[in-house]
Amino acid sequence: MDDAPGRKPWEAFHPDGVIIFSDILTPLPAFGVPFDIEEVRGPVIQSPIRDEDALKTLHPIDLEKLNFVGESLNILRHEVGDKAAVLGFVGAPWTIATYIVEGGTTRTYTTIKSMCHTSPHVLETLLSHITEAITEYVVYQVKSGAHCIQIFDSWGGQLPPHMWERWSKPYIKQVVDAVRKKCPETPLVFYINGNGGLLERMKDTGVDVIGLDWTVDMADGRSRLGPEISVQGNVDPACLFSPLAALTDEIHRVVKCAGPRGHILNLGHGVLVGTPEEAVAHFFDVAKSFKFD
Repeated sequence: MDDAPGRKPWEAFHPDGVIIFSDILTPLPAFGVPFDIEEVRGPVIQSPIRDEDALKTLHPIDLEKLNFVGESLNILRHEVGDKAAVLGFVGAPWTIATYIVEGGTTRTYTTIKSMCHTSPHVLETLLSHITEAITEYVVYQVKSGAHCIQIFDSWGGQLPPHMWERWSKPYIKQVVDAVRKKCPETPLVFYINGNGGLLERMKDTGVDVIGLDWTVDMADGRSRLGPEISVQGNVDPACLFSPLAALTDEIHRVVKCAGPRGHILNLGHGVLVGTPEEAVAHFFDVAKSFKFD
């Protein structure tokens, strides 16, 4: 989002954290899952992995194929200096697996959910492979300049809580535990879209920060998670289409509910297409106006 030709968001808004606009599927070709991006359908994987034979196409992640990510992080780290945190990000194993099994974006997740019962060994093998690849990818991003890593289990909220415990949480915890050993100083942020029914379970993964979407009341989320873990969010992205006075009120409400410590003010998800740029600027102006003792 540029407010003038050639002007980067960092230059326009000077946030406390910056991130490279990319995609959670970026590392897939580096471990054996090529994909295309189609204008209407989005990501398309021509050869979904749904049986043992298909698993043979997988291989250990080749980080040389992701040099452009490392180079971009290094450039960004140099550009912002010590004025902002550089954020890296990855998709959680379950969420990445949904694309690989379904062959792209889906609204029903019927194929992968069926695999939980019909081919659990295939799905377990796939998730384990993704977990190893994502762990290496996280460490690579940290070594390339990322101060912090955000883990997105975007479609974890599509699972009933007991199935999330079985098919997502253990693999996220493996990533977290492995990164803790190799990069102990790196904070980890964890987000699930539609996470209201999973907050307490998310806490058990061992991350430092949990992102709340806008469907969770900030005060309620704080109460459920407890004071020992930080939170991120959770202004509704649609509020940036409202009058600026209403946006100001909502930002103040969220901050008041979150309290003065352990809160990263943010939207409850990404900036929506068509969001007025003056609203984004206003969000940052209001955020920077807060004073805490």
